[in-house]
Amino acid sequence: MGEALETSKLPRHVGIVMDGNGRWAKKRHLPRVIGHQAGMKALERIIDAAKEIGIRYLSVYAFSTENWRRPSSEVQGLMGLFRYYLKGKMEQMHRRNARVRFAGRMNVFPEDILKIVAEAEEKTKDNDGIDVIFCTNYGGRQEILDAVEKLLASGFNGTVTEELLRGGMYVPDVPDPDLLIRTGGELRMSNFWLWEGAYSEYYFSDAFWPDFSRAELESALLSYAGRERRFGTA
Repeated sequence: MGEALETSKLPRHVGIVMDGNGRWAKKRHLPRVIGHQAGMKALERIIDAAKEIGIRYLSVYAFSTENWRRPSSEVQGLMGLFRYYLKGKMEQMHRRNARVRFAGRMNVFPEDILKIVAEAEEKTKDNDGIDVIFCTNYGGRQEILDAVEKLLASGFNGTVTEELLRGGMYVPDVPDPDLLIRTGGELRMSNFWLWEGAYSEYYFSDAFWPDFSRAELESALLSYAGRERRFGTA
C-alpha cells in the first residue's frame, strides 16, 4: 500500500468478527476444532500484518456470550485452544511489542484461564506496538448493561452522559473501532461493539476466517480509505 494511505487513510482501530472456522472445516470434511486451530494460525498472520501496516488497535471477537450454546465438546475444545494459545504464544506476542488485553465478562472462566489472562496482561502492559483486544465472553448488549450496573452500584444519581456510561465499558480507554470487518460471508455484526461501533465503517468478506490473508486485510483497508466519514454531519 502507498505511503499516503499508510499515513492518512489508515483506521486507528480495526475490529474483526472471525467467522467461518466451522464451515471451513466442514468443507474439508474435518472436525470443527481443526477449523478453530486453522483460525488461530490466521489470527497470528493478521496480527503481524496489522502491526506491520500500522494499525494501532486490533480487536477480535474470540468468544461471544452466545457461543456457550454450542455443543459442549466444541466449547471445551475452544477453551483448550484458548489455554494453548495464551500459554504458547504469549512470549511471541511480547516480542512483537504487542499489548494483550481482554474485553468481556471474564469472571465466568476457570481459575487457570483467569490466571493465564492476568499474566498475559501484566507481561505485555508496557508494549506499545499494537494493542490486541480479545473480546472473550463478550456481548455488546451485555457490555452496555454492565456499564449501567456499574453506574448504579456507584450510587450515582445525577444526569447520565455518554462520557459517564463509556467509563463503565470493558476497555474505556480504547478508541472506537473505525473499521469493523466480518469474514465468512455473513452480513451482520452479531452483537459486536454495539456502543463503540455506532459510527464504524463495515466491510464484509466472503473468505472463511482461516483463509483470511494479508491481501484480504489490505482490500478492506483500501475500501475504508475510499470512504468519506461524516458522522451524521451531512
